[in-house]
Amino acid sequence: MKIIVIGATGTIGSAVAAALEPAHEVVRASRRGPVRVDMHDLASIDALFETVPDADAVVCCAASGVLSPLDSDDDAVLPGVEGKLYGQVHLVRTALRHLPDGGSVTLTSGVIPLSLKGASFGALANAGLDAFVRFAATELPRGLRVNAVSPGWVAETLESMGLDAAEGTPAKEVADAFVQAVEGTASGHTFTFGG
Repeated sequence: MKIIVIGATGTIGSAVAAALEPAHEVVRASRRGPVRVDMHDLASIDALFETVPDADAVVCCAASGVLSPLDSDDDAVLPGVEGKLYGQVHLVRTALRHLPDGGSVTLTSGVIPLSLKGASFGALANAGLDAFVRFAATELPRGLRVNAVSPGWVAETLESMGLDAAEGTPAKEVADAFVQAVEGTASGHTFTFGG
């Protein structure tokens, strides 16, 4: 298959691209690079499928939000929710028009510890994506599939922050779930790690 991996320069995205490359043609997409896409820019998502018109599947690992206290103004909150939640929803809606029969989209939601302050809006985006995937799968035509992977802390990210990597899941294990989502038959499923 030809698979677009969005966010392929990040910790998870680079692990996903590396895991898929032995068996598939992988097109690495990111905000900076030869194939550009920004999940905050809906026009760039539309243009992605013009740049790579013959993709069989798309994986989005470019889904991050910011920690914002509950009483933050909209300017601090909306960009994270719009990029992570609606950007990925728009990706699925756009992919409907471009992927072939049986194609798939795999999104990234997340698992946030309840004790993490300022995580309410990130939790909103994650829960919204998990619900969206579950319900959207029932509406997809032509054998198209949609799934999500919901990683908690990734070991390499914790290590880069000077924290105990043993508290996280190695990026390679998270990447294996993306591979399973792309190569398998599941639809409407969220693969979950950590918490």
